[in-house]
Amino acid sequence: MKLAFSTLGVPGMPMPDVARLAAGAGYHGVELRAHPEEPVHPGIGADERARVVAEFRDAGIEILTVAGYVRAAQAGPDEPVLAGLRELLELAHDLGARHVRVFPGGGGQSPEEADATAARRLAAAAPRAADLGVRLLLETHDSHRTGADAARVLGLVGHGSVGAIWDVMHTWLGGEDPATSYPALFPHLGYVQVKDIASADDTTPLPLGEGVLPLTECVELLSREGWDGWLCWEYEKRWYPRAREFPELLAPGREHLLRLLTDAA
Repeated sequence: MKLAFSTLGVPGMPMPDVARLAAGAGYHGVELRAHPEEPVHPGIGADERARVVAEFRDAGIEILTVAGYVRAAQAGPDEPVLAGLRELLELAHDLGARHVRVFPGGGGQSPEEADATAARRLAAAAPRAADLGVRLLLETHDSHRTGADAARVLGLVGHGSVGAIWDVMHTWLGGEDPATSYPALFPHLGYVQVKDIASADDTTPLPLGEGVLPLTECVELLSREGWDGWLCWEYEKRWYPRAREFPELLAPGREHLLRLLTDAA
């Protein structure tokens, strides 16, 4: 498996510094948070996109994902959501990223309504994603927290350019164990987001291995099933400014994941 981290852990960090940080800590790739408060977002122009590509290429680091904030299932008209998806797909293509991350965001609707809304929009965007060689990934999050929730939507879409991100915190908070999450998500799985927290009531990010999330079980399961994709550490420093600084945790976190992989093997 390859290792990446999300720039949610280093909010506002310039892209050359992110690339150097990833290379120095021994990671293979990064998930770029695509938000206007960050250096990379859909509003940047062609020259800036080309500079970002060159910076990561020179550092030998892959841009794994453009992590957007489009909510595929949110109530309201389709076109603003589809426009947001198109912008993120174009950005990912220009950066050479494999994926675009989207959220469900279907709160306030029945599960059936939210499923249908998300599936309709993701299916509409799928042909453009295929043309660009980018995969839209629905993260297990908010209204669709579990693998079973996400799988309902993705089964309705039925397109290879639309898949899932398994956020192990959200499936756990949703009461779903890894042995249930994995088979539900496997047909659609893009990659796995790892993290650690103290408890369901305190989701302040912790160094990997210091909290309660079933990371060992997840890695053992993935290894046993022969899954060889990406593990991406999402450390939510942006939302928890008093959490420990992420750069100092990256190398120990990598070592922890490598130990889990070695033990699983």
